[in-house]
Amino acid sequence: MSVTATLHSEWIKIRSVRASYGSLLAVFAATLAITLLVFATVGRAEADGTDDPVLGAFYALNFAQIAAVAFGATAVSSEYAGGALRISLAAVPRRGLFYAAKTAVVGASALGVGLVTVFATFFTGQAFLGEDAIGLGEPGALRACVGGGIYLALMALFAAGLTFLLRSAVAVLGLLVPFLLIVSFVVGDLAQGAAAWLPDRAGQQILHQDPAGAPGPWTGLAVTALWAAAALAAGWWAVRRRDA
Repeated sequence: MSVTATLHSEWIKIRSVRASYGSLLAVFAATLAITLLVFATVGRAEADGTDDPVLGAFYALNFAQIAAVAFGATAVSSEYAGGALRISLAAVPRRGLFYAAKTAVVGASALGVGLVTVFATFFTGQAFLGEDAIGLGEPGALRACVGGGIYLALMALFAAGLTFLLRSAVAVLGLLVPFLLIVSFVVGDLAQGAAAWLPDRAGQQILHQDPAGAPGPWTGLAVTALWAAAALAAGWWAVRRRDA
């Protein structure tokens, strides 16, 4: 199969597998719903009590990253259900092409939905703040919107690489969801310097108007990219060396 045909086939898989398609839609739908709920009820109070209005605008991204991880994991785990990977490799014998197409489609899909989600979240939340609202002209706001979308795509790729390695969405979600919701905060309380270089903490520096300390906004996003690249490299090793 050609590169174009392989990419098209991977996009068809994502659209036709309910779990992966649903989790991709959840990145947008869940984030927007939480934004509406939070800002419609306590938005003005939060605006009055925060020192970082840009970070406060993206509270719902704590949940969007879970949906992004779920999308990356389920998009890959469908290959290991019912021997689908053998069929995929029969159609695309070049494993490098198959792997590159799969990860490219996962990353591009997550990036597109992530950017739409972040911008929609920002404007929706600010609509409830009246005179306290900020715009894209606020220092750090545009950077946070663009970087937030990239961050969600990187987390989806991070999960995709781990799923290729572990061959199970359940295992990856069981590892990453508690890590994002619990372990990262525990490590942050115990060793703040080390926690700043974890994939979620580093990437979320891009959401701060004026990040304090290392690694900084774009450097932090690059750290998350390195985590994702390491997971994808491990996943490629598994696809290349193991039997389907």
